[in-house]
Amino acid sequence: MSDTPDTGTRVMWMRGGTSKGGFFLAEDLPADPAARDALLLRIMGSPDSRQIDGMGGANPLTSKVAVVKKSERPGVDVDYLFLQVFVDKALVSDAQNCGNMLAAVGPFAIERGLKRSQSVSTKTRIYMENTGQVAEATVSTPGGVVSYSGDTHIDGVPGTAAPIPLVFEDIAGSSCGALLPTGNAVDRLCGVGVTLIDNGMPCVILDAADFGLSGYEGPLELEENAALRARLEEIRLAAGPLMNLGDVAKSSVPKMTLVSPPQRNGIISTRSFIPHRCHDAIGVLAAVTVASACLLPEGPAARHAAATSGSERLISVEHPTGEFTVIAHLDEAGHPVRAGVMRTARKLMDGVVF
Repeated sequence: MSDTPDTGTRVMWMRGGTSKGGFFLAEDLPADPAARDALLLRIMGSPDSRQIDGMGGANPLTSKVAVVKKSERPGVDVDYLFLQVFVDKALVSDAQNCGNMLAAVGPFAIERGLKRSQSVSTKTRIYMENTGQVAEATVSTPGGVVSYSGDTHIDGVPGTAAPIPLVFEDIAGSSCGALLPTGNAVDRLCGVGVTLIDNGMPCVILDAADFGLSGYEGPLELEENAALRARLEEIRLAAGPLMNLGDVAKSSVPKMTLVSPPQRNGIISTRSFIPHRCHDAIGVLAAVTVASACLLPEGPAARHAAATSGSERLISVEHPTGEFTVIAHLDEAGHPVRAGVMRTARKLMDGVVF
């Protein structure tokens, strides 16, 4: 194990979906969480808004870490721990999952020999340590070798790459204990009607109109709205205990998602705060959670969502740089039981970081 800055630490830098960061074997990091986090802060260059003395890209979407190891769980190939390294704070959080980084876990596991590849494609079952759920990723492996080249485009990423379908099962209440932790489709917090929901990512769904917004403003405009950010944080802090998350002042969850009617033939339009920066797109599991909110009988998302029907529904979630399609599978009662999404990934660098 390389656990000091002077000797360096083995890492593969990868893009997963619309995020990127360092992928480490668990054995290559200190076993002690405090020592591990201190090392990761140094590697990313945090706390510093520019992360000038590290590998981070001065944005939460590019200051992420995946820690992977071979799993001892039956029917599972690898265990994946996601860590969000804050940019301007000396803080590393395991309070949430990341479905974008998840897209690169399968390729990384095959590259590092944790999973034996098959010809044509390889299914990798991944245990998500943050939430205790399992996802299955299908990786393109022609000739038994990971291929990152392909014709699949996802909004928020230039060009095309090999498709990586991800399937999630039993993720309702992954962090909060239930899809609707309060049992309500609508709760009133700080004078605003909201939906508190967790189908893989704890989210607070809010109607953009309640804040005097169209919901189509750009991320930078929303970030520069100090009054809006203060109001969202007030609601987020109030939501934490109600969502069984406790005091979330120093946590990266819940995410705050403003919704409005769709603009571009989707089902709903979103602006997602993660939780203080406005996402240029939307996270994988946040999109799954928003899609689930669209299926509720009432609430901000249900109010604006275009109608859908059937036991399998394609729910196009619009975001600032395009759209994200979630395939929701419903049971006879109309409750979401499984969700599928399409992502891509790319290996950017393999080496040693100091």
